[in-house]
Amino acid sequence: MSKDESDDFKPHLGNPRGRPRKGPRTTTALILRPVAEQGGDLRRLLRPPGGRKPSGRFNARGRGREAAAALEGHGGWEFYADTSDGSGMRFRARRVIVKARVIKLKGVESQAIAAHLRYLQREGVTLDGRRGHAYSASEDEADPKAFTERGREDRHQFRFIVAAEDGVALGDLKPFTRRLMGQMEQDLDTTLDWVAVDHYNTGHPHTHVVVRGVTDEGKILYIAGNYIAHGIRARASDLVTRELGRQSELDVQQKLGQEVDHDRFTRLDRTLLDEAQDGRVDLRISPGQSYLVRVNRHLLISRLEKLEAMQLATPIEPGVWDLSPKLKPMLTQLGERIDTLNLMRDALGEEAAHRSVANYAIHRDVPRTSVTGHLVGKGLAGDGLGDKVYLVVDGIDARVHYVELTAALVPDEARIGAILTVGREPSARSVDKTIAAYAARNDGFYEPREHYEIARMTARIPGGDVEDHIEAHVRRLEALRRAGIVGRLDADHWDIPRDFLERAAAYDEREARKLVVEVHSVVALDRQITAEAATWLDRQLVGRHRAETAPMGFGHQVQQALERRQHQLIAHGLAKRRDDGGVQYQPDLLATLQRREVDRVGQHLAAKRTDGRTYVPARDGSVVRGTYRRAITLTSGKFAVIQHDQQFTLVPWRAILQSHRGREVVGIVRGMGVSWQLGMQRDRGLSR
Repeated sequence: MSKDESDDFKPHLGNPRGRPRKGPRTTTALILRPVAEQGGDLRRLLRPPGGRKPSGRFNARGRGREAAAALEGHGGWEFYADTSDGSGMRFRARRVIVKARVIKLKGVESQAIAAHLRYLQREGVTLDGRRGHAYSASEDEADPKAFTERGREDRHQFRFIVAAEDGVALGDLKPFTRRLMGQMEQDLDTTLDWVAVDHYNTGHPHTHVVVRGVTDEGKILYIAGNYIAHGIRARASDLVTRELGRQSELDVQQKLGQEVDHDRFTRLDRTLLDEAQDGRVDLRISPGQSYLVRVNRHLLISRLEKLEAMQLATPIEPGVWDLSPKLKPMLTQLGERIDTLNLMRDALGEEAAHRSVANYAIHRDVPRTSVTGHLVGKGLAGDGLGDKVYLVVDGIDARVHYVELTAALVPDEARIGAILTVGREPSARSVDKTIAAYAARNDGFYEPREHYEIARMTARIPGGDVEDHIEAHVRRLEALRRAGIVGRLDADHWDIPRDFLERAAAYDEREARKLVVEVHSVVALDRQITAEAATWLDRQLVGRHRAETAPMGFGHQVQQALERRQHQLIAHGLAKRRDDGGVQYQPDLLATLQRREVDRVGQHLAAKRTDGRTYVPARDGSVVRGTYRRAITLTSGKFAVIQHDQQFTLVPWRAILQSHRGREVVGIVRGMGVSWQLGMQRDRGLSR
């Protein structure tokens, strides 16, 4: 052998190739093996003193560090011997799950914070299926609006979900929550300003707690990360254990046994992954086997057989299994899907028995195509700590849709039973074609005023609302103006280029269309049939584009309701049957029905007033001037209350009024809408 060849030889220390490694691999494992055999937690022993290494500003200067350090190691097993025969059993504290999130409030609108509390108090979360109620340390009926107002200038707030494994046995959760928050105040050395809502609508009763991020001295409250991660859970566990007693090892094994056949990620799966080496788990009996595996070996093997049937585990030899790298993500995703399907079934109620799972559609993001139907369920999505919500919509396409979206995108009118559309704004191609046609006849200019005069003479404007029809064109032009495609000379003259349609189409391809939740009616379908108001059914009957309905599910219900509404309109002289079997509707049907409801409600409100103000109807062409007070929701839609001197009137509400509450507004009534002149003066132009 040459010198060069001998120098290339480098010995490799390790087990012979192909022979499985047995026993502990490291000196540390060899030393700690006796601890594991007695049920000790090696991971806990290997942690640095004082718990995990602090990270982030909440750890560096947060309150509760001392309490978190004192609670380190809490909840372990304890052995109690039976003095009669020398035998004994291990016991541990009750398990409590605590989820937490710190919400930075800078840049977050107060409406979003208030919306979170409203969703916590939604219908169906109590034991009897009613609306939830917020409470605090001293109030059984706390005021969430006042809580939101107090925290308007806070830097952040804390949100917690506290769920005891044996929460059902606790019964009323208020006493437990108040004791927990009192203990937290001692640990953090400050009084806390908080509200909580108990939920019983899941298999595990739990409590949502929202805490302001300020101390009792008005300073910013920082909580140590270790206390959030471990301390709160330890305190909650102590309280539940005092109430229900310690949990025996036999009780724990019985609960683990129930997880063997679960189609989700379980504690048994977590144990298997923790014990696996390079994706392989060895359950053969050996001196180095941990106490946890030795005691639950039969359950782990049963679970592996279940995983083998799901193609997530493969037996190599007796007692040795290869685990799929997809095990955790696939089981987690499967569990989320099962939970979502159960939530959708609960929302449908008795109707779920008549629906096939094949007609359930889950949208974790915005649906690619718009979904129209009636809202049967809503609530906080995910872990319930963020600002994402879910809507369950029984669609007119005979499918049940689950949609997750940001809470700020859901209007207050989206209540259970409301008819709405969820999706992205439809392509504006038809609007673009109309604008291009007007510009071609007018030397390249589009004039909203001229378009309005022509449109008001047209019998079949979509939805019957001429004002809204024209405003849709103006909003589209404003968006294209910001993109540099069109120009605005003044409020009533828009410069339209010759290649307008091509450039507008390219703009649509570049820009993601905006997500919208459009509430068509807050009134349920059966009440619309006999309502003396302009309903969604009426807009379907007289509108140019009727929504396509499936002959099953909610779509079939809509078809039946449309037929019954037709008979109702004919009976009241608002429509008549033609010789060919069709139905001819009164030309101003929607305006007539809307005017009847508005006048009826206006007179009713005037009769209830104590300040002597009288109701004055707003008629086409009249000027509306006064202070915008509030909005009310009627069957015909949402209306604004405008007060002037000793009179008030009701006019269709527009989003532009949102920022003008309590301020003077001026507008011109045009058909079923109002042209508001807010922030800029114009003679007959349309406001955006």
